Amino acid sequence: MNDPESTVAAQDGEIGLVEYHDFVCERPFEFECERVIPSYQIRYETYGRLNASKTNAILICHALSGDHHCAGVHSLSDRKSGWWNNMIGPGKPIDTTRFFVICSNCLGGCQGSTGPASINPVDGKPYNLDFPFVTIRDMVRAQKVLMDHLGVNQLRAVVGGSMGGMQVLQWALEYPDFVRAIIPMATTSRQGSQTIAFNEVGRQAIMRDPEWKGGDYEQGEGPRVGLAIARMMAHITYLSDKGMERKFGRRLRGEASGGLSFDAAFEVESYLRHQGQSFINRFDANTYLYFTRALDYFDLSATHGSLEEAFSGMKARALIIGFTSDWLFPPEQNRMIVHAMLRAGKAASYAEVKMDFGHDSFLVDSPMLYQLVRAFLKEAAS
Repeated sequence: MNDPESTVAAQDGEIGLVEYHDFVCERPFEFECERVIPSYQIRYETYGRLNASKTNAILICHALSGDHHCAGVHSLSDRKSGWWNNMIGPGKPIDTTRFFVICSNCLGGCQGSTGPASINPVDGKPYNLDFPFVTIRDMVRAQKVLMDHLGVNQLRAVVGGSMGGMQVLQWALEYPDFVRAIIPMATTSRQGSQTIAFNEVGRQAIMRDPEWKGGDYEQGEGPRVGLAIARMMAHITYLSDKGMERKFGRRLRGEASGGLSFDAAFEVESYLRHQGQSFINRFDANTYLYFTRALDYFDLSATHGSLEEAFSGMKARALIIGFTSDWLFPPEQNRMIVHAMLRAGKAASYAEVKMDFGHDSFLVDSPMLYQLVRAFLKEAAS
């Protein structure tokens, strides 16, 4: 009789059952804002095996609403795959028979890593808004401590989209001798004013919810309505007009076809409400505030004087990928990154993938994207 766990793991191209791990660092961490926490925890998952020279590791960096669970399934009863399961696994573009793949929940997060909802060991109370402001650089520096803990001597590649792509860029600048290759996707070196404006509307929806209580809400409570609205609005920016029209059009829900009301009459309304509801069941409102602020303040040009100067010390080979229908971090912002790298004399290339799924295109099945990632990792390994 087959072992069900073995059956899950044996499915062609699938990692199978996975579990997360918690790394607890008892040393203080100093944030860019110069505030210090006495200790912290990073939750992570790994897939594949680290080679003898400890140089076959690939780090996956998640986007704002992502987490450490990017591949495989957690149990036979919960068969929901990780958020990048289509990209990672045996024989997949990020091949776990060749690479040791790591993904961690970012510092400041709410899926097991230390963040606003965590307990401050100094007073035994949740940090809430007393948690230090976190930056993309802070996230990367915490990830480096995790890499040292895991015994990784070199990162064969760092890969991620959106906020994850920002982390990828920061890795190349922060640890040039540690990173061999990078693949930032659907990202930017700094957000434009429109994107900052969207983030601010989301934050205001949260902070104006009476249940936010200045950030001091109890675990399991808080500004659920405000957070759901923030997620609904943000989710629209992750899609595209053409993609939404194809998926929803102006289709009415069956029960709404008989008359006028303010209920979810259209399929797209029902979809957005579902997105908001599912989000509040897994995400912390204060983390949403902190992460969107980290996105707003990320600006490689301002930090280094110019984008070319920012990449002057970079040693990693780079493939930057943009998507034609992404209007949140549009292709021109991705091209701007690779142009600056080339002007700085770096080994960088750019690919633009034609897809109708908007900003979220990097998460969707795409043979072209798979081919690009597979080929680049093969070339970078040579």
